[in-house]
Amino acid sequence: MEYTRRQLKSVLYGLAVADALGVPYEFKMRGAFHCGTMVGHGTHDQPAGTWSDDTAMALATLDSLLDHDGDVDSDDLLHRYRDWLYNGEYTPDNSVFDVGGTCLMAIRTGRGLSGERDNGNGSLMRIAPAAFFDISDDDIRRISAVTHAHPMSCEACVLYVHVLRHLLDGVPPRDAVAQEYGRIWENPEDEISSSGFVRHTLEASLWCLTTTENYKDCVLRAVNLGGDTDTTACVAGALAGAAYGFEAIPRDWVETLRGSTQLDAMAERYRL
Repeated sequence: MEYTRRQLKSVLYGLAVADALGVPYEFKMRGAFHCGTMVGHGTHDQPAGTWSDDTAMALATLDSLLDHDGDVDSDDLLHRYRDWLYNGEYTPDNSVFDVGGTCLMAIRTGRGLSGERDNGNGSLMRIAPAAFFDISDDDIRRISAVTHAHPMSCEACVLYVHVLRHLLDGVPPRDAVAQEYGRIWENPEDEISSSGFVRHTLEASLWCLTTTENYKDCVLRAVNLGGDTDTTACVAGALAGAAYGFEAIPRDWVETLRGSTQLDAMAERYRL
């Protein structure tokens, strides 16, 4: 596989912008609010354009893969996740304000959790960079297992990376999703859950991608599902960034995004 810096930039901005859109509404119930553009404050009282742990951990994952020429080094990934958690690395302003319980425990203990109840979306939200490297499904599972070692979480990451690669290869969204998951777009919205459970986040992101026709509508739909708004939007946003490209992301959202120089620097380090 050979992807370009422009494609990586599209995915990075796709996920970070969507994450920032969802941050003010996290934990709010569907129908209790309406997100139409990027705003600040809300749930975490952050300035507009602030991304959360979702983007920070995706950047940490990418940084490790870049520094190791695409090889998966579990110890190094853990080290970088600790840099984020304890030092605020990969954030817009060295501030950590949102940490999932499974990620927190795994990063502190150095051991991925593998119980049935450890299937939050904390590995899915950071896995998008894996699509850009020639790594195996087992390598993708190893990235997940640094924090989320249960097979359900690992397999969700594998499926998601496959869909993302199809999109990067130019496969239309519905065809890309159908190859790996099925016709999720036929499900009505009331059958789409948007909690922090990994399967819910995966299904919701695929549904948002395949029931819209552009980046903006995809990520706004994801946020407006409620619940785990930033992560659902982040996971959907990476897909939409791959499908529609950087130019499809609204310019005012890109300009409002805080810490964007980090995204540019990461993309510039990519090999092509």
